[in-house]
Amino acid sequence: MLVNKEIRCFRLREVALNVDEEETLLASRVAEYLQIAVEQIQGLHVVRQGIDARRKGRVLRVYTVEFLTDDASVLLRCENDPRLICVVDAPAAIEIQRTTQPKTVVVVGMGPAGLFAALTLAQAGHQVCLVERGKPVEQRVVDVESFWNGGALQHNSNVQFGEGGAGTFSDGKLTTRIKHPLTRRILQTLVDFGAPEQILVQAKPHIGTDRLRQVLIRFRRELQQLGVELRYESCLTGLDRQNGVLTTARINDRDELPCAALVLAVGHSARDTYAMLDEQGVRLEAKPFAIGVRIEHPAALINRIQFGHSNHPRLPTADYALTFNDRQSGRGIYSFCMCPGGQVVQSSSESEMVVVNGMSDYCRAGSLSNSALVVSVRPEDFADDTPLAGVRFQQHWERQAFLAGGGDYRPPAQNLMAFLGRKKGGQLVSSCRPGVRSAELTQTLPDFVSDGLKQALPHFERKMRGFITTEATLIGVETRTSAPLRIVRDGHGQSVNCPGLYPAGEGAGYAGGIMSAALDGMQIALTIHGQE
Repeated sequence: MLVNKEIRCFRLREVALNVDEEETLLASRVAEYLQIAVEQIQGLHVVRQGIDARRKGRVLRVYTVEFLTDDASVLLRCENDPRLICVVDAPAAIEIQRTTQPKTVVVVGMGPAGLFAALTLAQAGHQVCLVERGKPVEQRVVDVESFWNGGALQHNSNVQFGEGGAGTFSDGKLTTRIKHPLTRRILQTLVDFGAPEQILVQAKPHIGTDRLRQVLIRFRRELQQLGVELRYESCLTGLDRQNGVLTTARINDRDELPCAALVLAVGHSARDTYAMLDEQGVRLEAKPFAIGVRIEHPAALINRIQFGHSNHPRLPTADYALTFNDRQSGRGIYSFCMCPGGQVVQSSSESEMVVVNGMSDYCRAGSLSNSALVVSVRPEDFADDTPLAGVRFQQHWERQAFLAGGGDYRPPAQNLMAFLGRKKGGQLVSSCRPGVRSAELTQTLPDFVSDGLKQALPHFERKMRGFITTEATLIGVETRTSAPLRIVRDGHGQSVNCPGLYPAGEGAGYAGGIMSAALDGMQIALTIHGQE
């Protein structure tokens, strides 16, 4: 036991274990690095963990740990060791102050931005009505499963629309490059609602579509306990203004919801909402996004390429991130939303259009791994310069994919080798339901996208030997990587020409992914609350 000395807390980065070593060795590994007795280390715990696979023959698990010690040499070492710091008291968690003047706020959309905006506003004491065009997650899953099994497409209950937003049918990635104190609060909230505690320390945290659905149910219960009014199958169809200021949200062309503020968190696929905003003169602007295809490989193959192991019990299912810049065109070509051990999902939300995405369960135990391979698209690629031009661009290629797939919502697919023109290619193997149909994918993509992918793939092969293989299948099309437009807002998060309207999240053009959307929703809520 440490006595008569000052005990301090330290954080050490880059503590490595071989894949076959137990985590119980962390304390001795820290002691060895610091040249102190292992008995001098107390209370060691992991604050971050990841994988270092740069050397395939020696994959490492890498940790950041915190521990207590009274050894004075450790404190002296902090001055010159960039891996070691003395941990001062952590900054106080952001506490939401209760209002004495509650506002009536309508939040539109039950994706991450809308859910966290509603939660934050309700915790602050405001009167919140949260509306969603789709159904509760339990009913939504039934509708999606029916569609994947060959049933009819439900236009307001599908992979894009319903409780949880598009992220409900995804890998549930929680990575973000944003450094903000609220990100920890978001992760902790998800854990409180049933997400695995490991997301608090993982370098690349994810929930998985199976766990996320359970989190949503507990999230809903908390909102109800806070007094939030939840309205499903309720689509925003109009805005009423007085003297230019938003006063009322019109729902389903009949119901009117008075509001002091409206948080618009509809997601990137609410194309009819975009059209309504444009008709009402809300300022929109086209923005870049990316389109391409999904590529599927055997998960064991990607594991071997990345780790040198097909299936090691101490290693996760391997992921990857690939980028290539076409110097001639200036376009970025890159992998996006990689789903290890997951499946490709048919993600249509409109009649006679096909769009695909990827998802995976928390355990990522599927036999195939997939990722989007996409090429950047610029506003100058569109047929006109109106705000909705990007939407029409997406719709055109989704219709082409529908036709190429045979007109029954089966996505078109092609063996990777055949796409590259090297040989006929092998059998089409895909996890996508209800199945795929063989097609020439160049018919479903702009020429600059097809050409860009063909130029980038050999570069990807040089980074990941074995990536180009007859075992790989391409499935089209992936068009909804991000919103095709931005709902322009000012420095306080408010529409620049519709006071009272607060666009938020991915559909507003200000976020990308679950974490950044949730953070944007929280920040908008705090702005409305007056606690920025």
